Amino acid sequence: MTQSDGTSQELDPRLAQQWWRTGIIDMQPGEIRYRGYPIEELIGQVNFADMVWLMTRGELPSRAQSTLLEAALVSAVDHGPQAPSIAIARMAMTCGSNLNNAMSSAVNVLDDVHGGAGEQAVELYRLIHAHQEAGSTLEDAVGDGIAEWQRTRSKHIPGFGHRFHPVDPRGPRLLGLVEEAAEHGEVGGHFAAIAREIERQLGVEKPRPIPLNIDGATAVIYAELDFPAPLARGLFCLSRSVGILAHAWEQKCQGGRNKGPIPKGWLWPYDGPAQRSVPERDFR
Repeated sequence: MTQSDGTSQELDPRLAQQWWRTGIIDMQPGEIRYRGYPIEELIGQVNFADMVWLMTRGELPSRAQSTLLEAALVSAVDHGPQAPSIAIARMAMTCGSNLNNAMSSAVNVLDDVHGGAGEQAVELYRLIHAHQEAGSTLEDAVGDGIAEWQRTRSKHIPGFGHRFHPVDPRGPRLLGLVEEAAEHGEVGGHFAAIAREIERQLGVEKPRPIPLNIDGATAVIYAELDFPAPLARGLFCLSRSVGILAHAWEQKCQGGRNKGPIPKGWLWPYDGPAQRSVPERDFR
């Protein structure tokens, strides 16, 4: 290699080898190992949830851990074209996008408001659990945690209430699986109890309950399984990508061009200035 001063220097091949360092995959010609496990041994012996755990956590999960993770991943796959991510994927297909472009467009909007509530709920649960570990009762810890969250983060409590479902059918089922696992000593059950108490306190003096939703329920699972909070959002993106793919492919098969967010012929309400003429302007 010629340097800027005109001299020549041989590159140490070890520098190239160390440019990227990873403990995830080891690969040589004819050999592939994930976290040390040969791929040919993993194939046919572990399911997809096991692989997600292995790749993100470094070890294979127990059967109970795999079952709960898989339940969380299954539960958040789709919520119909009313969900912005799904609608965007379908619209992208009608603009001529390929599946990968439609999927990436959709995943890119899974942000703080649409897709981030699970991560935020894990953070809230752990904040409350910290109050418990400091000596507070569950009731006091939840009350203090909610107050701290609303003071420092947001008035909105992530993981509870749903704009469409009076009771999100996914929440009770997932929470029940966690509590069943806790009865068998497979998880601690601390975060399930926290979620139950949040739900109770949010419903006090309210005209109707504010029940646990899909984000709060999957957050219970991710917290019980000790996933870092940011991975809760990543896992949600992974789960929802299945629904995004299905809707993008369905739209591809249905056809259609330039299908926007409102039906053809419908117009939006305009609330700007009334029609007016452009004033004469002197450009000299």
